Amino acid sequence: MRVVSLVPSLTEAVAVSLPGVLVGATDWCSHPADLDVVRIGGTKNPKVDRIIQLAPDLVVANEEENREPDLTALRAAGVEVLVTEVRDVPGAIRELGRVLGACGAKARPRWLDEAESAWQDPPVPDRRTTAIVPIWRRPWMVLGRDTFAGDMLARLGVDNLYATHPERYPRIAIEELRAAAPELVVLPDEPYRFTSDDGPEAFEGVPCALVDGRALTWYGPSLTAAPRVLSEALRAAGR
Repeated sequence: MRVVSLVPSLTEAVAVSLPGVLVGATDWCSHPADLDVVRIGGTKNPKVDRIIQLAPDLVVANEEENREPDLTALRAAGVEVLVTEVRDVPGAIRELGRVLGACGAKARPRWLDEAESAWQDPPVPDRRTTAIVPIWRRPWMVLGRDTFAGDMLARLGVDNLYATHPERYPRIAIEELRAAAPELVVLPDEPYRFTSDDGPEAFEGVPCALVDGRALTWYGPSLTAAPRVLSEALRAAGR
């Protein structure tokens, strides 16, 4: 089996579960750290010709992270493409099982069972907290409706104030974000790298939780530790 992954989360999941199966991955696929495969460009601009030259049996992609024209071009060249849709934790568990099965796994890996178990009873505080979750700056963009990261936070007692917004990742002016009066601002280090010096100063007086972007947005082996990692970061912010 020869697999090319266009999604960092799926790259990690396939690499740790089925060593040797992956032959190509994007430039953004940073886990596992020792991953040794052909790099085929970015998630939004993969080198389609290079992927075709690798002669994969399967390309795994995601409806949000990858562009339909690229997937259509691969299919037109006779390449099988599996496209995942992940909007919540149960969906992530389900889709990971589907991807690994399509890549040749005979059974679910132990880490996927552990991830499912970890999210069945995550640590939840006595009181829920309202929050906004910026994912970009210049312009400001936040989590909106129907997002995987938003579902993860909700399961940890954090309610996204923009969870009912018509858009999934709306652009919101900083003045409006402040006026929303969140009890907490959650700042991940990806896709925009928010830091203690870049982000919190825009929300003076509001507690800010700097969180691991991989724990918040990746659906793969990181799901196992994500409840603990995120909860610790939220508690450190005083939530």
